[in-house]
Amino acid sequence: MAITNEQISRINELARKKKTDGLSQSELEEQAVLRRVYIDSVKENFRSQVETVKLVDEKGNDVTPDKLRKIQKEKGLRS
Repeated sequence: MAITNEQISRINELARKKKTDGLSQSELEEQAVLRRVYIDSVKENFRSQVETVKLVDEKGNDVTPDKLRKIQKEKGLRS
């Protein structure tokens, strides 16, 4: 699940408020939920990028690890 710009803005708003005024219990819970959404989004994006990588040695030979090749085949990224 991708994070929206509004959610990022709210994360930043809560962080600023926490430094100045502190947060209520409901705001702390909201902050925790938003942080989890953000972290999950970053992990999902990173995983997606790694899964599209093809490793090539100096001689031009494909040296992509078998585990990654298998994942790429399952997702239709490799024939």
